[in-house]
Amino acid sequence: MAKQLSLLDEDQTRLVDLKEASRWASQYLQRPITPANISYLLQYGHLHKHPTPTGVRVDLEELKRYYDSSSKEKQWKQVLGHDLNWRLSFIEYKESERTKHVHRLHPYKGKFIPQLVEYFLDEHTDEFKQQVFFHPGDIVLDPFCGSGTTLVQANELGLHAIGIDISAFNVMISNVKIRKHDLPGLLVEIKKLNQRLAQFQSTKMHLAFEAHLLEELNRFNSEFFPSPAYKQKVRQGQIKEMEYGEQKAREFLPIYQELIHKYRIQLTQEKQTQGFLDIWYLAPVREEIEFLFNEIRQVEDAEIKKVLAIILSRTARSCRATTHADLATLKEPMIQPYYCRKHGKICKPLFSVTSWWKRYSLDTLNRLREFDKLRTNTYQICLTGDSRTLDIVEGLKKKHPHLAELVARQKIRGIFSSPPYVGLINYHEQHAYAYELFGFERRDELEIGPLYRGQGKDARASYIQGIAEVLRNCKRYLQQDYDVFLVANDKFQLYADIAALAGMYIVQQFKRPVLNRVEKNRSAYAETIFHLKEK
Repeated sequence: MAKQLSLLDEDQTRLVDLKEASRWASQYLQRPITPANISYLLQYGHLHKHPTPTGVRVDLEELKRYYDSSSKEKQWKQVLGHDLNWRLSFIEYKESERTKHVHRLHPYKGKFIPQLVEYFLDEHTDEFKQQVFFHPGDIVLDPFCGSGTTLVQANELGLHAIGIDISAFNVMISNVKIRKHDLPGLLVEIKKLNQRLAQFQSTKMHLAFEAHLLEELNRFNSEFFPSPAYKQKVRQGQIKEMEYGEQKAREFLPIYQELIHKYRIQLTQEKQTQGFLDIWYLAPVREEIEFLFNEIRQVEDAEIKKVLAIILSRTARSCRATTHADLATLKEPMIQPYYCRKHGKICKPLFSVTSWWKRYSLDTLNRLREFDKLRTNTYQICLTGDSRTLDIVEGLKKKHPHLAELVARQKIRGIFSSPPYVGLINYHEQHAYAYELFGFERRDELEIGPLYRGQGKDARASYIQGIAEVLRNCKRYLQQDYDVFLVANDKFQLYADIAALAGMYIVQQFKRPVLNRVEKNRSAYAETIFHLKEK
């Protein structure tokens, strides 16, 4: 790394602009670093700003210290073992590439990144993947389809694909992603909905209230939480963050209450049942969600209606009455401004869906257009059902006759899937708002390894049995020399027993670091891709 370090030898306090800093960092780390990445480090107080007449500058020595301290590979291998395949970390991909086109159409816990799927489905070989397992025209099966990552990547690579999921909502997400849509027609419907929403809001006071509240918050935060000085003082221990933040939140509360009274805003809903929508949404937000839902129901085109439902669901998720830090965990409803550790200032709950609805509508259109440029003329579909018992061919005959004929003629080449983990996620509960809003039937009792069953001995035994039953059912439709790839964090060492019970054996294991977890815990974490074949 001597060549890169020479940039610092001349002047250990060399100040550069963001573009030069990004070029240096890209060379030093041997992966793309953008000016936006450097800006993020400044914004969140990881680096000091150095204002100059020509713009903000960065100290390269400070930037080097930051990246040196952030180096993960050596640290993670010390914790997780030197058999960790760092190539499968896909660290070189930016966040926008890991969530490219339709992969970010809707949030979903527990999904793998598309590059991992592509690695095993495409036709390349390397020192780790020494043979090609799938070719264009083959059929791949994902019996735990989730949000459809395998189906989308199969389409990109010219493979046919079948997904199965117990969740009707997951099936809708997957099928919306892979279907060809009437995008001009979708745009027309979005514009109509925007107009009708604006008309609905014109009789309400909450938009004017929220605008006034934002003015007061901006003034308050500028005074008491200046950026980046405040965050740097927190890092240096000069400010006790939570004590200071909560005190300032209390000081702002009278301003908030005065505005509530002035604009006559109703915070809580009149009907206080125990439904998710009743508990986790402020009254103005709930009214707008129900208004949009009823408008979407009247859309005649069934496929456009499904896309709009996905946009509304994504919007509803972002508009829950909770703190920014607790969006994924939902600790308690939040109906007043609070100190936000994520942003280092006083934040507020949402009083309207407008900004998120418009943002996600435009984002969805753009992502569908982007995928249209890449899609191949192949078949993909996700079926609703229990992978332990579903007759795949009969299900396809009802939903996709052409794919049913193809399966009958050539059978399925293999499986690429990420089964649920033991006692980690309640897969239905993560989208409780969508089930309640759209009226989907919940089938929690058919989940394999759900959170509510825990991770004890009985839960593990049930998990082994469940995954093995899925494999036994699915392999009836596989080609003779099939290949099965299952992505799992096998901390309980269950997959050898699963393979044996399914009449298979583990050919190879690929152990990969998982660097981009959405949970707060960013400690060293790995998962294994198990390659299974017939015993």
